[in-house]
Amino acid sequence: MVDITVTLTDSENKALGYAAFSQQDWADNALKERARRAGDEIIAKLVTHCNANEIAIATGRDAQITQAFDLGVVQLAADSQPTPN
Repeated sequence: MVDITVTLTDSENKALGYAAFSQQDWADNALKERARRAGDEIIAKLVTHCNANEIAIATGRDAQITQAFDLGVVQLAADSQPTPN
């Protein structure tokens, strides 16, 4: 598990409180939904790669996401950025 901390100004917190019943729930849901969608994209790339290369696909969502990274099918966004001079 990873904890992610977000800091809002007082006015940002009030504005989000206007838009959402719970700022924490909104943040949790937004992050989990984005992670779910990214996982779907990763698994689709893994399936395509494994089918093209006759590689057995791992069983289970977590294992498939890990396999995609292990095989180099995907990488962290931070790792795909050019290194600053």
